[in-house]
Amino acid sequence: MNKPNSRRNFLVAAGGLAAGIALPATVAAQMPGAPAATQEAIRRMVGTARINKGKVTLDLPALVDNGNAVSLAVRVDSPMTESEYVKAIHLFTEKNPQPDVASFHLGPRAGRASIATRIRLADSQAVIAICEMSDGSFWSGSANTVVTLAACLEEI
Repeated sequence: MNKPNSRRNFLVAAGGLAAGIALPATVAAQMPGAPAATQEAIRRMVGTARINKGKVTLDLPALVDNGNAVSLAVRVDSPMTESEYVKAIHLFTEKNPQPDVASFHLGPRAGRASIATRIRLADSQAVIAICEMSDGSFWSGSANTVVTLAACLEEI
């Protein structure tokens, strides 16, 4: 028997609504409403370089039950040759106590510009991936997720 006002029905509806209407967030450093800590973490990583949208695909579940171990994968459109390759992929979050989550360093011998990992998420938020190319350019992608049971609740 399905109760019309059950918590599960509400969460399914909220997750579907968020996934259906929420567009991936733009790079936090270029969003006036983004948290200052996230903007500062990105600024420390890229300096004054321009961050372009594109080339980066972030696969993140639209709805997760528990923020303690959220799987994600990042792929970057790059030929991974000696002259053109991904040097690093950096992950940032908007609402975690520490916004700079991880950095992965690659080289032309990596073969593919992709990583997969699990991260902790403090709340429903956007996760931002920024890749640094061998020519010094930066590219970004992001994805939003709804977290029903938060992680990272400790204060700094």
